[in-house]
Amino acid sequence: MGGHSHWATIKRHKSAVDAKRGKIFTRIIRELTIAARSGGDPDGNPRLRLAIAKAKEANMPGDTMKKAIQRGTGELPGVTYEEFTLEGYGPGGTAVLMEITSDNRNRTVAEIRSLLTKNGGNMAEAGAVSWQFHKKGVLVVEKGKVEEDALLTIALEAGAEDVKVGDKAFEVLTSPQDFEAVKKALADAKIEYTLAELNFIPQNTIALEEKAAEQMLKLMEILDEHDDVQKVHANFDISDEVMEKVAAATA
Repeated sequence: MGGHSHWATIKRHKSAVDAKRGKIFTRIIRELTIAARSGGDPDGNPRLRLAIAKAKEANMPGDTMKKAIQRGTGELPGVTYEEFTLEGYGPGGTAVLMEITSDNRNRTVAEIRSLLTKNGGNMAEAGAVSWQFHKKGVLVVEKGKVEEDALLTIALEAGAEDVKVGDKAFEVLTSPQDFEAVKKALADAKIEYTLAELNFIPQNTIALEEKAAEQMLKLMEILDEHDDVQKVHANFDISDEVMEKVAAATA
């Protein structure tokens, strides 16, 4: 349970604030629109099915979902978004991978480069850091919601690759193909999860001490707030002890 999990925890704390700003809706609308390009029927479009589930979890109005999907299928006019990834380095030599949706690639690249440079990082060439990440399904289950043996049995039988045990939560990892099946298995077993999404997981992590950790978390926050950044991933690891110091220093 390294940097990814710490960041996931931070994102959950931010979710209420993000919802007020409409940030979550903006991201989900873009995802619905892009996913619907491959077809507007969720039964035959796993990506759209997942996007709709996220929209429902965020309490997005049905009419808003419908219009976003119709823009993707071409039934309604709308902005054309391009999907791409950007790569960079953060404080301490950490690798940063950003999933982008933008209607103006040149503008977005320039803005992200500027944000990295101003916050202890720099842009990298395509392929420079992406090889360090594998795309995985991730489900986070808080301890106390289920016994470890029960979670292991249900998750692994449904196709999960691994179940990592942390201090406060379990992290279930799946292949992208098996993500929905494992998610359904947990739901059927009435096991609540606090996070369920496809993410790029680093193969190795870099441990950060207090100053670099603080800079890294600030950079992640800034990138995450950019309208064109759908998701940001990094290979940092921050110990609980250092996290507590950073939290105290920034409180």
